[in-house]
Amino acid sequence: MHVVILGCGRVGSLLADRLDEAGHSVAIVDQDPQSFRRLSGRFSGTTVKGIGFDRETLEKAGIDRAHAFAAVSSGDNTNILAARVARETYGVEHVVARIYDPRRAEVYQRLGIPTVATVSWTAGQIMRRLLPQGGLEEYRDASGEVLLAEMPAHASWYGHAVTDIEIATGARVGFVSRLGAGMIPAPDSVLQDGDLVHVLVASDDAARVEGILAGSREAALTALRGGSS
Repeated sequence: MHVVILGCGRVGSLLADRLDEAGHSVAIVDQDPQSFRRLSGRFSGTTVKGIGFDRETLEKAGIDRAHAFAAVSSGDNTNILAARVARETYGVEHVVARIYDPRRAEVYQRLGIPTVATVSWTAGQIMRRLLPQGGLEEYRDASGEVLLAEMPAHASWYGHAVTDIEIATGARVGFVSRLGAGMIPAPDSVLQDGDLVHVLVASDDAARVEGILAGSREAALTALRGGSS
């Protein structure tokens, strides 16, 4: 997988090193060539000097073949503009923008660009947005029978009640992460694009629940109705 990163600050350099170590092709862009010194001596990817939303710069970084793009420079406007260019001009599938002002984040989410708040999220969480890897176990009780896991939801669950997940899976949604903040869902809470779902589930049932969430909401509820008829 080829990943382009805008911004070689602390988050960008850490992200680039981790992706590179994981075997991915990485290109990192920054206006200041001195910033590339933050990369480890083992970094084998490409460094590109230039403005992150400039098409020529992005193309030097391989944006036209990129599977993912992360805009983590020090400027909100630069990040969101570059993210929109990556998504709308080059059709990059996985795009995320780092936002310093949380008041702007919700507005940018409506533009279809997932955002992460620097105060609450780290490079590891950004990696999960760029490279979805299935469920992530977060806690397991002493008996090993119950666990809390972050599970990615298919896009068809967005715009519908969180309780639909509980109805379809029989598991409990412990909380939802939205814009970097945890939220305990109310009965009328609706899942939004970019939300991360944290599910309480029996450990031997986790794979089934994860599979349901990874599929379409309509298929899950149809199967449930069929099974109860």
